[in-house]
Amino acid sequence: MTNVTDYKASGVDMEAGDKLVDWIKKQPPTGPYSQVVSGIGGFSALFKLDFKKYKKPLLISCTDGVGTKVKLAVELDRVKATGVDLVAMCVNDLITCGGDPLFFLDYYASGKLELNQAQELISGVLQGLKESDCTLIGGETAEMPGVYQKNDYDCAGFCVGVVDEDKVIDGKSVEVGDVAIGLASSGFHSNGYSLLRKVFEKDLKENADFLMTPTRIYVKFVHELRDKIKIKAMAHITGGGILGNIPRVLPENTALKIHKWPWPDPFVEVQKRTNMSAKQMLETLNCGVGYVIIVNPKDTQVVSELAKNYGWSHWNLGPIVKHSGESEVLL
Repeated sequence: MTNVTDYKASGVDMEAGDKLVDWIKKQPPTGPYSQVVSGIGGFSALFKLDFKKYKKPLLISCTDGVGTKVKLAVELDRVKATGVDLVAMCVNDLITCGGDPLFFLDYYASGKLELNQAQELISGVLQGLKESDCTLIGGETAEMPGVYQKNDYDCAGFCVGVVDEDKVIDGKSVEVGDVAIGLASSGFHSNGYSLLRKVFEKDLKENADFLMTPTRIYVKFVHELRDKIKIKAMAHITGGGILGNIPRVLPENTALKIHKWPWPDPFVEVQKRTNMSAKQMLETLNCGVGYVIIVNPKDTQVVSELAKNYGWSHWNLGPIVKHSGESEVLL
């Protein structure tokens, strides 16, 4: 006969969940909160779209997580960083088509709901949303003993945005002779951590700062840039690295003839420890480039000046060239 007498005794603390929701409700809004009709705490949320701002609005949706970086977050006590990552991985994807993030929902699952850990994660989410002019409108907290170990957790983000149909950036206007500009990443972002955990397993604490640096958010940069020039295509460098992501926004029969750029020290260290080839590195990690913007050559100076204003390193990654068949990056 079991000794379990109620839900809490089985490992699920509903009171802790209620406390977390109450805490979230007290946090300052991060984006267009005036458009929220009903938000956190209900079974669903309502958001009023400002149709006056858009002539032919198209909704954008995206979802992502932060992968096995959460394992390091627990071990190194850097949970807040993954909250920023969670937002960044979604909004950086969303803006590649030229849109505006509107609202965000998070999913947080753990073996046991530790209020401090959950608040750290949501604090990171709110920080990321503030950098993105986006609103936290709802979410879900799941306590699943037996599925996750006590301190383990996982998280997922869901973002909805909007873009005017006439202003969609889809790569169709990319031409031979255009130029790809790479904006520096803040580090490894949230990709390749199954590899990185093994590479640095003997000295994780010594390398915690660069391993747990949150993903850079490019929303405000892109919004400023699109008001200055015509952006032809954009790529968020995530899983698949440089080689896997840039071809997704190039037309058929074109390729990026990529130039070399100086990899930041942590990436050089990974290559040194693993003996991976340059090609293997570029198809696995961002190698210092977190976001790529393709423009007409006459507009490269504008991109460069704005990047300097943000204090970000940036590189001319090379020209778009003719190529037979499917698009790719040529080394």
